[in-house]
Amino acid sequence: MFWRRKQERSHSQRHAQGMLTTLYVMASMVEARDPYTGGHLWRVSQYSRLVAEKLSLPPADIARIGLGGFLHDLGKVGVPDDILRKPGKLTDEEYAVIKAHPEVGMRVLSGHPLSSLVEAAIIAHHETPDGRGYPKGLSGLDVPLDARIVGVCDAFDAMTSHRPYRAGMPQEKALQIIESNAGGQFDLNAADALLMLAQEGALSAIIGHTDDGIPLQECPACGPTIVIKREQHPGDLSCCRSCGNEVSVEKSDGKWAITPTGQMATKEALAPDADNLLIEALVESVLDHLKLPQTV
Repeated sequence: MFWRRKQERSHSQRHAQGMLTTLYVMASMVEARDPYTGGHLWRVSQYSRLVAEKLSLPPADIARIGLGGFLHDLGKVGVPDDILRKPGKLTDEEYAVIKAHPEVGMRVLSGHPLSSLVEAAIIAHHETPDGRGYPKGLSGLDVPLDARIVGVCDAFDAMTSHRPYRAGMPQEKALQIIESNAGGQFDLNAADALLMLAQEGALSAIIGHTDDGIPLQECPACGPTIVIKREQHPGDLSCCRSCGNEVSVEKSDGKWAITPTGQMATKEALAPDADNLLIEALVESVLDHLKLPQTV
């Protein structure tokens, strides 16, 4: 009987592992459409996990919130490229399309066996304690905990990252904005936890990175992010999905860098793809801690 239960658990875990992998891959493919947001999902996930730990939440909650941090922007699959990559200010109509992405994300996940784990982060990460957020204008504790944490971490990463229409601001300025708006735009406890983490230096290994020990790279020709994947090695080729220039991945004295090859990337190289080794590691980091739905 014990052996049978062990085998059933193993089968159930393999099933859950596969479903978690599909979630991470879907999110990664959506992110790969926007050359300026490489590493955003990883960073928000890591910030969110650290904030949840700082708030002394149970391991299952920490794992779920970290997963939600990676999945929160899934609905941007419904945002057209010309809006997603627009270098100037959005029109009211274009901003309305952007603001629909939480609800689009929920529709994308409809019917997925693990949707209940991440729906709060997806639908409500732009809701704010003061009720001025979207899509529903929730306020106070009506905003789910997962969304309150992911929301402040998403905002912090957005402020400190480059976008087509502006340069990223220094970490100190972004933290000042969060502190000034704690209790209004941002959840007070989540904001305080992020500020404490910054004081402890816990954010330095995440900000400006796209994975553990891999700093964010910028295209030397046009500026967007080029992500070095965990599976890549010195001498491998990568490219900028904005201008199409090919680069060579380099590593010297333990530091990653990219060097233009002078060539244009192939169509295959320009196609969006996922970092499979990173996803495998992320799945393993949460699999044993998540409280999976009964249907899994």
